[in-house]
Formats: sequence, C-alpha cells, structure tokens
Amino acid sequence: MRILIADDDAISRALLKKTLERLKHDVVSVNDGTAAIAALLEAGGPRLAVLDWMMPGADGLAVCREIRLRSEWYIYVILLTARETAEDMVIGLEAGADDFLTKPFNQSEMRARLWSGMRVLELQRGLLAAQEALRHHATTDHLTGLWNRRMILEQLDRELQRVKREKRPLTVAMLDIDRFKAVNDQHSHAAGDAVLQATAAAINSQLREYDFVGRFGGEEFILLLPGCEAADGHVIAERVRMRVAAEPVRYDGLSIAVTASLGVATTSSESIIGTDLIAAADAALYRAKEGGRDRVEVSASVIAS
Repeated sequence: MRILIADDDAISRALLKKTLERLKHDVVSVNDGTAAIAALLEAGGPRLAVLDWMMPGADGLAVCREIRLRSEWYIYVILLTARETAEDMVIGLEAGADDFLTKPFNQSEMRARLWSGMRVLELQRGLLAAQEALRHHATTDHLTGLWNRRMILEQLDRELQRVKREKRPLTVAMLDIDRFKAVNDQHSHAAGDAVLQATAAAINSQLREYDFVGRFGGEEFILLLPGCEAADGHVIAERVRMRVAAEPVRYDGLSIAVTASLGVATTSSESIIGTDLIAAADAALYRAKEGGRDRVEVSASVIAS
C-alpha cells in the first residue's frame, strides 16, 4: 500500500521509511506539512499517512484539518508524537486524526496500527462500491445501459432551465422501434432484448458528446439535443434512423431487420414544461408511424416563447 510519511527529522524519517518498506509498503516521504498536504491531495495520492505532530510549514494537526476539508476521498491519518496526555489525544482527534503512535515507536505496534488503518480503508472501499452499485441501479436501464425514464426526465428539466438561462433552443426526439411486438411474438423476448440493445448502441453512435438519451419505456427512447434548432435536430434524427436500419440485428442465428420512427420537437420558450415538449414530439412520432414508419417527422411548429 502507498503510505505517506511526513517528518522534518531526517533520521526519524529514514527509520520510519525503512520500517514501512520492510513491511512491503510503497513509501512517499516528505519533510514538512506543506509538502504532505500537496501529496495527499493530488490525484491518486496515498490514502494512509503517518504524520509527525510537530513539523515546519504545517504541523500534523494542520495537515489533518486541511485534508479533511479539501480531500474528495478518505485518508487515514496516524499522528506520530511524544505527547501522551488525554488532552493531547482529544486535540488530535478533533483535528481529524484517526490514530496515534508514541515516539520512539515500537515496530510491532506500528504494524498493528497500519493494519487497523488498512481495514478501515478497505471497509470504506466496499461501502463506496455498494453505494455506486445502488446509484447505478437507480439511474440506469439494466438492459440497454442507458439512463432510465426517471433520470432522462430529470435531465430534461435541467435542460429546460438552461433554455431559460442561456436563451438557446432544445430539441427533443422520441424514437419508437417499428413493429417491435412482432419481433417478440415471432422470435422471442430474448431476441427483442437484443434488438433493444442494438438500437441503444445505434442511437449512441450518432449523438454528440453533450447530447442525452434514455429508455423511455418498452421500445421507446427519448433523445435530448441541447442547442439544436429544429432543422439541426431533424438532421441528427435522420442520422439515427439510418443507423438503426443500416444493419440487421444478429441473434441466435437470426437476422432481424430493424427500423425506427422518430418525432422531433424544438423549443426556445422560457415557459414550456417538459410534458408539453414530449407531447409535441410524441405527436410527431405518431405522424411518422401513420406515414409509413421508418421516417422522421418534425413537430408542426417550433414551440417558442
């Protein structure tokens, strides 16, 4: 494990470094608190630190306070000190220290306290991983990997707020896979899942890096195109439509032809709400279906202020 040691005494620092390296740790060594703060806050910096209480630049307490205030990740801190009173321990804990070692340190005690710190960090890694898994589950459609309905609608609200602030248009496109029920009925629901996944990938391949896409439900997807006038939104929607139809979906020996219909609506209004914009795009999508499918229809009029 990478461990930072900070001590202005060269002999103490060398002894500590040698001890930690004997325990198979990768050691980052600095001689003052200012350098310790910089090393601990840099991307990929050490997650465990052994700090001398008294140092130039910033003492161990100041280092603790600074990293607790500024670090995006948890750093386990062991203070190395000759102080032993309960009052000193309280001061150190209040500054953000996790543990203490008395100078001169005992190597067996050092090993035990390092193990304690590593267990805490490992527990934190597990908790963060579980938190991220829960967040992913709550925001992502498990089949396509796209945002789910709740997340894409929340993003739509954010983009409409941006329309108000920046006076820039927003285009929404609703996409529906043509005759999707027949895929499920004639082949299988697993084949239908493969079509959904292929369609999601086709959509993503044609969007700009600042566009958004989510699965709206069933075989329907919603695309958010910030800054797009109606004509530009139509161009992007056409690219998506052609990409979806470009290649059949291969699944379990089958070759499944897939097309999609899209409805596009654009707004520059400061008062439009998301449901109205979606309704306009959905009405255009209905016209695309009625007009023969595998086509793009644009809302009859731009929704303006």
